[in-house]
Amino acid sequence: MSKRVLVVDDAVFMRMMIKDILVKNEFEVVGEAANGAEAVEKYKELKPDIVTMDITMPEMDGIEAVKEIRKIDPNAKIIMCSAMGQQAMVMDAIQAGAKDFIVKPFQGERVLEALNKALG
Repeated sequence: MSKRVLVVDDAVFMRMMIKDILVKNEFEVVGEAANGAEAVEKYKELKPDIVTMDITMPEMDGIEAVKEIRKIDPNAKIIMCSAMGQQAMVMDAIQAGAKDFIVKPFQGERVLEALNKALG
């Protein structure tokens, strides 16, 4: 069974990059969101196995979205996508319940390692 992923990033290009890595490696991208508020709605609707979550987004950032999703589903598996120099925000996200993080520009191996580890 392929694992179902929700990809969240305000940049279409970043979503495309991560989708490309996932699809080639037998993950199923079930939905996409461009901000945290959208991510929470899509999570409720799609119940994905795992989420890749950008940190800095308009309307609701990734950290807030992690908190909201974890209220809906305490077992939610979320991987943060961060740019260089966002260590403090990454730590906040992990405290909020994110499982791991990957750094942009994405490296396929690292993305897969983080997702597979989080999915156990």
